[in-house]
Amino acid sequence: MHERTLAYLRGRFGDYYRRQAIEPPPEADRREWGYVPWTEGPGETYVRHNSLLDLGDIDDFLARERPKHVYFSAGRYDDPSASTMEEKGWQRSDLIFDLDADHLPSTSPDDSYAEMLAACKDALRRLLDFLEDDFAFEDLTVVFSGSRGYHVHVRDENVQDLERDARREVVDYVRGIGLELGALVEQETVGGTVGRESPANNLYLPTEGGWGGRIHADLLALMGEIRELDEAEAVARLQEYEGIGEKKAKTAYNFTQNRFVEIENGNLSAHNVFENLAKQFAPAVVAEQNAPIDEPVSTDTNRLIRLPGSLHGGSGLAVRRVPREDIDGFDPLVDAVPETFRGHDIAIELTDGGTVELDGDSFTLEGGVHTVPEHLGVFLMARGRAEKGKE
Repeated sequence: MHERTLAYLRGRFGDYYRRQAIEPPPEADRREWGYVPWTEGPGETYVRHNSLLDLGDIDDFLARERPKHVYFSAGRYDDPSASTMEEKGWQRSDLIFDLDADHLPSTSPDDSYAEMLAACKDALRRLLDFLEDDFAFEDLTVVFSGSRGYHVHVRDENVQDLERDARREVVDYVRGIGLELGALVEQETVGGTVGRESPANNLYLPTEGGWGGRIHADLLALMGEIRELDEAEAVARLQEYEGIGEKKAKTAYNFTQNRFVEIENGNLSAHNVFENLAKQFAPAVVAEQNAPIDEPVSTDTNRLIRLPGSLHGGSGLAVRRVPREDIDGFDPLVDAVPETFRGHDIAIELTDGGTVELDGDSFTLEGGVHTVPEHLGVFLMARGRAEKGKE
C-alpha cells in the first residue's frame, strides 16, 4: 500500500470515528482490547494487552488513533492489561461463534462476493436455529464482521463459566461431529403381560427439535412422498436406498397407506426400513444442516473479536450489529457501507480490475485511473486492489 493510500484511508477512518458513537460491550473495563494501526509495508502490527484504562474513552481513542482494525476479548479478567494470559486472571467469557464465507463447503472461489455472503447468511440461520431452539440461549448478539461473514456473541449467564472442553461439546453439537443415531433415539417399552411374551422396546426418533427432529423431518418427507405414489412407483423409489429390497419396500409402502401415524410419531421399530432409512439420512442431514463455524474461535476463552461499530480495514465496511428480526432483510453490501463514504467521488489507480457489487450497484472496471464513488474506492483500496490517485 502506497503512503498516499495509507494516509488517505487513515484520515477517512478518523472522519468516520469522529462522527460515530461506539457502544462498548458489557463490562468493557474487564476485557482486553487490541487494535491494528495503519503501517507501511507488508504485514500488520498487532497491538494488544490493553485495558480501557490504557486506551481511555473508546470514542476518543478511535478518533485519535484511527486504527485499521479494533478488537475486544470474549473473556473478562482481573487485570486485562497484563502481558500474559496467566497474569490476567481469567474470570469468565462470552461464547463466540464465527462464520466465514471463505471456509464454507458450499462456496467456491468462483462465487462472487455477494454470493458468498448470501451463503454465509444461510449458515447463520442454521447456527441460530441450534443456539435458540436446541440450546435455548436468549442473550444473543448477531454481528456482520465487516468482511466475509458473521459473528454471534452468546452472553447467557450459563455459558460464562464454561471452559474449553465444555465449549468443545457445544461446537461438536452444532457441527454434528461424532453424531450417532443410537444416541438420538428414545426407547419405549410396549406389550407383554404376566405369563405372556416379554415386553419389547420400541425405538422412537424425536419428532421435534435437535438432530433427531431434523432426521425425522427428512424421513417423514420421503415417506409422505411415497404415500402419494402408486405401489409400483413407490417400491421402485424405496429400492433406490441401500438394503431395501422389493419385499421390504412393499411392506413399507403399505405402512404409509394404513399406519402413517407410526411414521409421524417417529416409530423406527414399526418396520426395519424406517430405521435403515434414518441411518442413511443421518450423514446427509449433518452435512446439509450443520453450522460450519470456525471451531477455534468458539473454544477459545481468550479470543479477541471485532468491535461492533468499528471499521474493517480490509474492506472499509462497518462491523454492524444486526437485530434478530432484521437478519433476512440485511444486505451487508448496502447496510454496512458507512455514510461517511457516501456522496463523494475520488480518484483511484486500479491495479486489480473486475466486477464489484456494492451499495446496490455493480461496477466493472479495468486497470488504470478512474473516478469512482468514494465507498467503492475505499473498498478497493482496503482490499489491496487499488491505490489512491491524484486529485
